[in-house]
Amino acid sequence: MKQKINKAIISGGGTGGHIFPALAIANEIKKRNPDADILFVGAEDRMEMEKVPAAGYKIIGLPVMGFPRKPSMKMITFFKKLRHSSKLAKKIVADFQPEVAIGVGGYASGPLLRAAAKAKVPCLIQEQNSYAGITNKLLSKKVNSICVAYDKMERFFPAEKLIFTGNPVRENLTEKQNRKEAFEFFDVSEDDKIILIVGGSLGARSVNQAVLKNIKEIAASGVQVIWQTGAYYYDKIQEDLKETKPKNLQIHKFITRMDLAYEVADLVISRAGAGTISELCLVGKASILVPSPNVSEDHQTKNAMALVEQDAALMVRDDEINEKLFPLAFEVVNDEDRCSALAAKSKELAKPDATKQIVDEVEKLVRQ
Repeated sequence: MKQKINKAIISGGGTGGHIFPALAIANEIKKRNPDADILFVGAEDRMEMEKVPAAGYKIIGLPVMGFPRKPSMKMITFFKKLRHSSKLAKKIVADFQPEVAIGVGGYASGPLLRAAAKAKVPCLIQEQNSYAGITNKLLSKKVNSICVAYDKMERFFPAEKLIFTGNPVRENLTEKQNRKEAFEFFDVSEDDKIILIVGGSLGARSVNQAVLKNIKEIAASGVQVIWQTGAYYYDKIQEDLKETKPKNLQIHKFITRMDLAYEVADLVISRAGAGTISELCLVGKASILVPSPNVSEDHQTKNAMALVEQDAALMVRDDEINEKLFPLAFEVVNDEDRCSALAAKSKELAKPDATKQIVDEVEKLVRQ
């Protein structure tokens, strides 16, 4: 029997890797409980403050920031903002009176879930990565349940609280795509070999630079390349390639129909964020992963290795991409057997019911 959920808080954000799972969880709660009141709590000036309202949900921002990596005056600012955010989080929980609080990672989830746990609100965190972040490790002692997407997470969390669910992904990726529509959308042919390049929701500077440095090789490859640059880099790239853009290279600021992009792609070049990896497995795509070196505890390399060790993806280090990425990509995309083997292995690792399982756990907490 399903447990009705009337009021829930979902907290976290900072990148699409946190926001898309949060929205997927919210949508599943709404699907089961159309009258549920769901409040998001994010970090001021981060992308959730735009993406969440665009998806139809209320959000409150906390003035929280990431912990400075090096000792500096920013440490003082960090603790001031954390103290202020903790007070605001306590007030939000007291005013909203949620039945459950869900943390998906990101700066805001720390103060909010601490306040909720202190108020005896049942709490669940969803850890997307194979290497847990500091915030979730600290929260693990206070929350009731921890939903994870990788094995051996008892290294970071109490084993008795772990539930292996996988990561939520964008809903439209679970639907069967119209293949003809996908090829028409990108104006490419089913006879083409197609590489999709994505650098995460904010773009990836080094990946973009590697594309620019291999423009002649792309032009000569005979491969169609669909490239999402990210909003921050788009205008400069358009200017740089005004005279030299090859006909077989498409440049997009942001791809709104990732479902169709995955449908046409034979090979995906991507960062190794947990959400992206979950999507690649769900749609069963061959991929070359380029872990970002600018993330805490180098967790993207650990995410990527979890697939590489299963022969479900290839990896190129960020400091080697200018020389190695495109020779490898063209070799793989033109080798149908290798592409098919990577795609099949990645599909085996997919968790298509992750969102439903997480909301099942949320319902259990409310019922208990």
